[in-house]
Amino acid sequence: MSNTNEMTLEFTSISQNESFARVVVAAFISRTNPTIEEVSDVKTAVSEAVTNSIIHGYDNGDGKISIKTVVQDRQVYIEIRDEGKGIPDIERAMEPLFTTRPDMDRSGMGFSFMEAFMDELHVESEVGKGTVIKMRKEIGAGHHFE
Repeated sequence: MSNTNEMTLEFTSISQNESFARVVVAAFISRTNPTIEEVSDVKTAVSEAVTNSIIHGYDNGDGKISIKTVVQDRQVYIEIRDEGKGIPDIERAMEPLFTTRPDMDRSGMGFSFMEAFMDELHVESEVGKGTVIKMRKEIGAGHHFE
């Protein structure tokens, strides 16, 4: 029997779906028996990625966001994809406090939070085609079970 489980979710890019997405991912990873802190980390990272897609990828307009989550043993892989306007300069976009939407009181900390709460973060983007955010977190990395 395989220790791999996966799910894909697609939803409309509206702000009400941000909390839905993070709850679904949190429920899906529960079989790894994560700590409350680990669940919180994953939920925060998913929230930031989905919010980026809604606000920056689609400018709060119509679009679809998909989340693929794979649980393999104690590793959680999350891929969040949009087909929005893309990021012209990923390196700059990932700098703490950089935002293209200061008018909306955006802190520019989305990618920093994702990096802080996950073990790996990789961003791919093409202007006019969209963005893919890939994240990985090992559940139980700080625990020592006998």
